[in-house]
Amino acid sequence: EKDLARTFLQKLSMLDYRVRYIPVRQDDADVSYSQTVTISDSDDLDALFSTSVDSQSKECHVHPMDVQMAVFHCSDSFLKQNIITKLSQCQYALPLLVPDPVTKDIECPLWTFRQITKTWKKTKIKGDSNAIAMKTMPICKAETPMVFFFRLGSLPVSKSQLMNTVINDRHSTFFHRNCPGSTKSRLLMDGVAEIAWYCPAGKPNDSFTDCIAFCNLHGDALSFEKQREILIEKASVTVVLVRTLEKGQKGTTVISDLYRSPKPLIILVADNDCGAVQVKDGKYKVGLKDRSQSDVSEELKGIIRKILYEPHTSFQLESMAKVPGVTVDEDDEVCQKGKSAAMKTVKMLQGMEISKIKDTFLPCQGDLWHEWCRINKELYHLKGNIEMEKSHKQQQLNKIRQNQCKASCSELMKSFTESLLSLPSKQKEYFLKWTQILIDALSTDDLSSILQSYDEKWTEVLTLKKKHDKSDLLTSKQTELEEISKTLQSATFGLEHIFREMGQIYEAHRAVQKQNKLTSWSKYPKLAADLMISGHPVELMDGDAGHVPLTWISSLIKELIKKLGDQRVFVLSVLGLQSSGKSTMLNAMFGLQFAVSAGRCTKGAFMQLVKVSEEVKKDFQFDYFLVVDTEGLRALELAGNATLHHDNALATFVVGLGSLTLINIFGENPAEMQDVLQIVVQAFMRMKKVKLSPSCVFVHQNVTDIAAAEKNMDGKRRLQEKLDQMAQLAAKEELCDAECFSDIIDFDVQKDVKYFAQLWEGSPPMAPPNPGYSESIQELKNIILSKAKCSPGITLSHFNRKIQDLWKALMNEQFVFSFKNTLEIAVYRKLEVEYGNWTWALRSNMLVIENQLHTRIENGELDKVERSDLFKAMSEKYKEVEKDMSKYFEDDRDKEMLVQWRGRFENKIKEFQEELVRGVERKLDEVIQQKKACKKLDDKKTEFENKLLQKSKKLAHKLKDKAKNEEELKKRFNSVWDYWVKELTADAQPIQDIKLDDDQATIFNDLGFEWNLTFECKKNGRYKKISEVGNYS
Repeated sequence: EKDLARTFLQKLSMLDYRVRYIPVRQDDADVSYSQTVTISDSDDLDALFSTSVDSQSKECHVHPMDVQMAVFHCSDSFLKQNIITKLSQCQYALPLLVPDPVTKDIECPLWTFRQITKTWKKTKIKGDSNAIAMKTMPICKAETPMVFFFRLGSLPVSKSQLMNTVINDRHSTFFHRNCPGSTKSRLLMDGVAEIAWYCPAGKPNDSFTDCIAFCNLHGDALSFEKQREILIEKASVTVVLVRTLEKGQKGTTVISDLYRSPKPLIILVADNDCGAVQVKDGKYKVGLKDRSQSDVSEELKGIIRKILYEPHTSFQLESMAKVPGVTVDEDDEVCQKGKSAAMKTVKMLQGMEISKIKDTFLPCQGDLWHEWCRINKELYHLKGNIEMEKSHKQQQLNKIRQNQCKASCSELMKSFTESLLSLPSKQKEYFLKWTQILIDALSTDDLSSILQSYDEKWTEVLTLKKKHDKSDLLTSKQTELEEISKTLQSATFGLEHIFREMGQIYEAHRAVQKQNKLTSWSKYPKLAADLMISGHPVELMDGDAGHVPLTWISSLIKELIKKLGDQRVFVLSVLGLQSSGKSTMLNAMFGLQFAVSAGRCTKGAFMQLVKVSEEVKKDFQFDYFLVVDTEGLRALELAGNATLHHDNALATFVVGLGSLTLINIFGENPAEMQDVLQIVVQAFMRMKKVKLSPSCVFVHQNVTDIAAAEKNMDGKRRLQEKLDQMAQLAAKEELCDAECFSDIIDFDVQKDVKYFAQLWEGSPPMAPPNPGYSESIQELKNIILSKAKCSPGITLSHFNRKIQDLWKALMNEQFVFSFKNTLEIAVYRKLEVEYGNWTWALRSNMLVIENQLHTRIENGELDKVERSDLFKAMSEKYKEVEKDMSKYFEDDRDKEMLVQWRGRFENKIKEFQEELVRGVERKLDEVIQQKKACKKLDDKKTEFENKLLQKSKKLAHKLKDKAKNEEELKKRFNSVWDYWVKELTADAQPIQDIKLDDDQATIFNDLGFEWNLTFECKKNGRYKKISEVGNYS
């Protein structure tokens, strides 16, 4: 029993709803057995019919709800909040009114509900059709009808069990007497009022069309008058259970008052066997005797639906704070100070359009930062005059940083950072929680409507995709989807954006070394390090810009080292497709708090420290787990090239950073992730300078068949073969000696593939988590811990350097990230070689035409070149090349893959031909102009000679007195000469300097060669060793 509380918390953190049914094993030393005595048959029968029970055979285990309430009473407010949030995820009822075990004062733990958000689909009947609207909101703010159940006296039937059949007949939302582990003696539940919500899914079989709260007062309501009166006052419908309905009973007064009250009332009578009867308007009586619970449940639902169809009062959790005689946990002084500081910060956002908040108050992370990222990426791929380009881009970057500095002192940021700097640690925790709660309340309605329109548009696009629709309709729908995505991005606003702004303010001031009195930017890394140590996730990669703010992250980790020492960490990262349950898995495994609610999908990458406890520290060579959660890779059917590049770069960064990466796959088929992994492998081969030794474990989530692990042995083998084959292809492309996937990424197909049960047991939003999922979490955690025991981890300073090196290597790498997989790269490079052949065929043909025309111009046979004539002269060769292209695209063995580039390359070859023609026309025009200038020169030669002679004579006559001064004569003569030469050569084109390097770079660029590859070949002279180039045949 001494481990009950810890086991309860562990199981609850893993979302195991069997947390209520923890079997208690007695210690061997404490177990005593009844003494066995030899007795006769007659004594044996006497013993059988005897009513006395051996005291030692009586049950003596703790009531499951006493365990829950004991842990609840002994927890601080933040753990209480965590417990209630997890109980809500397990679809359990939550304590609303809790009597103090000692003083009996009634408390409403309103603070514990603050992190709970519910989503449901409300159905409105409009004529013949139904309109369904999705709603997502913090449950404290939701205004819903409330149905209150209580009993008067003791009953032969279970009130809580009946309530379960009304809310969710497949799950015990409320604990009842027939649940496993239940005992008659319970100490901490009587007088506790619990609340649960029914959330419809927008389907025809929903019990109710809108969200409804259900309240349950445990114990005999006659003994808990205060709780009873409070909840009757708040209820929309009151349901009271009695044994018999007769005058003169203890509960008669209570029932009489309820009957006279205008509020709807349903009386359930245990000793009555009649069906539902409407006694008068809004008052109903239902018998329970000898009737099945499902029949009673259906009648109850019908009555409640009928009552709620009429006008009724609504209940809001926050209203409990105003009830006299009830203490509210939020009235605690520390909590109130944190709340007032948060309200001061968030107050300035009220009344603003949510999508404008970031632009107004967080200017440093918007267009300025995105432009900085774009130019910074270009710095790694300079072309032309590299030094000049580099200097120009660095000036641009510096200018942006200066603009960020000017924009960085918004009122919101000043208020937020002042509170962080001045508040004590406990108040700071409340301040951060309240800030997030208040921000969420601002954006909930907007996010719900945007998410609904996104969901509808996504469905439309997928439908068109399945029909293989290639029309403009698909393109327009995809454009609309992208627009909604941008709106969602600007409307998504949370604490992470405020921390991101702190990072940008710090980076900007640090870059220009500007100490501003208004911002204490130099303290920001210290603040972020404090938050990270206290368990907050910190953004590692900005998801909106797709960039790692290296200066900020480096300073933050240095502050961590100052506070903790250069501790060793084991870096656990996770990678997977969008909405495949990565954050949920990490939260359940380590009790973390990565954002998981709808509309708050992870963007970029976040890191969080998890301390290794003292008890198990001896088994590990490191002090902390550093968990990196990442945004989902976008679904392939909606991905464009920019998304592909972003996803591949993110995947390479995450896998390269982790000591171990969990590759999360939704379903049994890993095909979606294989493509990404191939790019990761090839990128690692190209980034040889960064010393990486990653390893991975595949996690197949949502596997419905329990025997999938056994059945999928063949699937595992095929996965291994596919990965090895792609690693070999990548090695051939990059001239590496890798033979298999595990040469690059440590992976054992037998041990490192884990199958997960689906997360929900039924259909959300009312489905509880599947207990099989919790078991899978525990098994995966054991695998991770066993691998971690063999790892020395890395120091924080090494981790810091690794981030810098890996990110810079990623910035240098551009080519491979634009492809879906390794085979695509090989096919594309082969296509480029062919393209080079086609362009050379056109170029060489044009050179012949150019030489012929040049000769005719020189012979005076041609004085004008028509562009149409050039096209005509080339047409035969162009048709030949077009034919070769069509043949290649249609007959090549990889034609299915080539089809995606066909249009682009056909346009490229057309543009190439047009550019060739324009270039030759320009060159030949220059030759004609030169020819004309020469003829004009010849025609004017005699005239100029005569003029020059006349001018010379005139000048000689004028200067005859100065004939002795030869210098003066020369000077005057030269000035005349220069003037005539200028006039003579006015129409001639000056000869320009030839810039060989620039011309080479332009040609390589026109041909589509990778700039880095060209530069690398030039540097190491690889182009001289043609035999070493990869074979693309």
